[in-house]
Amino acid sequence: MDKKSRNVVIGAIAVVAIIIVAALAVMWMGGDGDDESEPIQFGYVLWEGEIAATNVMTLVLEEAGFEVDMVNVDAGIMYESLASGDLDISVSAWLPATQANYWEVYGEDIDDVGVNLEGCAIGLVVPTYLTEVNSIYDLANYSTEFQDRIVGIDPGAGMMTNTADAIDEYGLEGYELLASSSAGMLAELTAAYDGEEYIVVTLWSPHWAFAEWDLKYLTDPLGTFGEEEFVHSLAREGFQQDNPEAYAILERFNWTQDDIQSIMADIAGGMDEVDAAQKWIDANRDKVDEWLGL
Repeated sequence: MDKKSRNVVIGAIAVVAIIIVAALAVMWMGGDGDDESEPIQFGYVLWEGEIAATNVMTLVLEEAGFEVDMVNVDAGIMYESLASGDLDISVSAWLPATQANYWEVYGEDIDDVGVNLEGCAIGLVVPTYLTEVNSIYDLANYSTEFQDRIVGIDPGAGMMTNTADAIDEYGLEGYELLASSSAGMLAELTAAYDGEEYIVVTLWSPHWAFAEWDLKYLTDPLGTFGEEEFVHSLAREGFQQDNPEAYAILERFNWTQDDIQSIMADIAGGMDEVDAAQKWIDANRDKVDEWLGL
């Protein structure tokens, strides 16, 4: 083989070597660029507390160097998408009662990362000026005053299933459960409260509404709405292996009702949700640094 031919062969070998090294590098980085290089798909439901929590954790993950897409979904779709891998994480899981129906269906295929908020509650709520109405049983005696309706939120919310069960268990068959949205329910509550009218709504704690108005939970002797609720952080199976640093941040995420309610109050007062989240982060640097593992 002459010198020119040897150079051609050597050049061809070098090109092949470069291609092989590049291919191996892609494999080492996670196939064809997914997992760590793609944005984290962060699912959440449009409840005021979950809007606050998801914005805070999105900013924290971005501070750690991750790209994040916030994805607003119905609660049922959130569970289904986590189980199928279409969503990566969420901090919007209310358990053990509120979203029990979704957990029973999809829980085996979802990673329960841990509790991020304690001391939560759901139930039927009325203004305190309705002194004669204190139990869910009492609604049967004032059906005309309440216009035979309970004002709910989005139809996919687990709380709506609990309320439908309560209508059956407490003998409130004449009542209609009105599906709406969180904003729609609050608009109805505002109008009724201003006129001191009869209204019963589905509501939960923490929520800024309890600071805005004098409200009370109706007692629930049959336990239809459960007892203490916990908000859990969830991840799709395999997310920990694909993104261990992001998973560790999610695992360390835990805060108090005072924390989340301060953000909810700022948003309810008209502050942009991202600005409200950043304000809280700036004021709670030590806690955020703990989540980041610093």
